Amino acid sequence: MTGTIALEDPSVQDRTSVYNLSTGLNAVGTSGYAYGGTHAPDVVGNLKVDQDWGRFQLSAAAHEVDASYNILGAGAVPTNLSEISGHPDTKWGGSVQAALNLRNIPTGPGDDIKIEGSYAKGLTKNIIATSAPSPNFAMFGGSGRAYQSVGFGATTDAVFLPVLNGGTGDLKLTEAWGFRGSFTHNWDAYWNSSIFGTGSWVHYNGTVGDLTTAKGQYCFQYMASNKLSAAAGTISADFSCNPDFAVFQIGFNTKWTPVKNLTFTGELQYVHLDQNFAGTAVLTPSAPKPTASYEFKDQNTLLLQVRAQRNF
Repeated sequence: MTGTIALEDPSVQDRTSVYNLSTGLNAVGTSGYAYGGTHAPDVVGNLKVDQDWGRFQLSAAAHEVDASYNILGAGAVPTNLSEISGHPDTKWGGSVQAALNLRNIPTGPGDDIKIEGSYAKGLTKNIIATSAPSPNFAMFGGSGRAYQSVGFGATTDAVFLPVLNGGTGDLKLTEAWGFRGSFTHNWDAYWNSSIFGTGSWVHYNGTVGDLTTAKGQYCFQYMASNKLSAAAGTISADFSCNPDFAVFQIGFNTKWTPVKNLTFTGELQYVHLDQNFAGTAVLTPSAPKPTASYEFKDQNTLLLQVRAQRNF
């Protein structure tokens, strides 16, 4: 049994984005990076039991969410008015995780099962992570009622709408949940295969129309930024705004290690983006997409990867 406590620099690796909603939201629901400076390290700790049967781990992290200024230019770039405009009060968020790794299972020597679940508030990167600061999602597909369909998800730690723009001015921390699991089977000393799956959910609290909540402020600004209204005819009668989303992945891979430190891998993965907007809207996405009517719709994709890796 071991325990660890650490202080980590959160400036890139441990945070996604804070959105100052007054700077606008583009067609796929994202905005500029409006995190402030780093005032405090993340406090991270874990407890781990590691024995012949496997490993069990509990971990937790505390993270300071600090926003930039109330007045920012396009792309969340500061202006000469930024410093005197003030900024939201800092809030602390964090995450918790439980993980289990079972070894020496009856299916064969070296086989194992891994299961992990996690929850975060204001620390979404501990649920959905890449090497980039903000792993957002934007996918286009076919549609039977519009030019194309679109599904997107903005991955943030918090959003805020300043008082001078009609909001409450305080940080609204984003919630997220995640689950991951895998099973690995060794066919012999040279070949093994794995099947794995993940589910990640991102949630903005509150309701549409309530400007005291994250969801209300986000949708108010999304519609204003993209000039969406029933009166202008830019949305369908069944249009609704909801920035909550989920991402599900399931995959299978096989690895061949003919000699030590040389591995060939083939992997097939299916990804499903479950978005919660509905109806259609006239949008102007980034080029080369045209200004046109787009249907909000869940999206799917397949990934095939072949890899050769040599370690020295």
